[in-house]
Amino acid sequence: MYRKILLPIDITEPAMTDRAIAVAQELAKAFNSEMRLVNVQSLLPVAFLDYVPENFDLQMRHALEKEIAEIAGKIDRPPERVSTTLLFGPVYQKVLAEAEEWGADLIVLCSHRPGMDRFLIGSNATTIVNHAQCSVLVVRGVAA
Repeated sequence: MYRKILLPIDITEPAMTDRAIAVAQELAKAFNSEMRLVNVQSLLPVAFLDYVPENFDLQMRHALEKEIAEIAGKIDRPPERVSTTLLFGPVYQKVLAEAEEWGADLIVLCSHRPGMDRFLIGSNATTIVNHAQCSVLVVRGVAA
């Protein structure tokens, strides 16, 4: 049923990431699906470029790719069935574009319970649910 499961992860939220991975992993086992972990980082504002080392973006990219690869390495699936990608830009736009380009039939993402801050500033999860061309499974985050 699901051949390709896209899993947006937030490495700053390990408990939520672990929870989403557990759900996606079980689905991937049941359907023998491929999994792709995607992490989206914000772009560094141009005003900050004078204050960071010359190769800061390259160092950051390598460190993040290593961290994502370590997370992917813990997934109980054959390594050839798990891939990772690191993207930069607006979260929901990059996730939706990756899902479409990769041909995902399911996006599994973890989300906080809606609160007033989400109603005022919006939510990446809400936008992904509303605009994805494939099915989306939202796993609620762990309780505080």
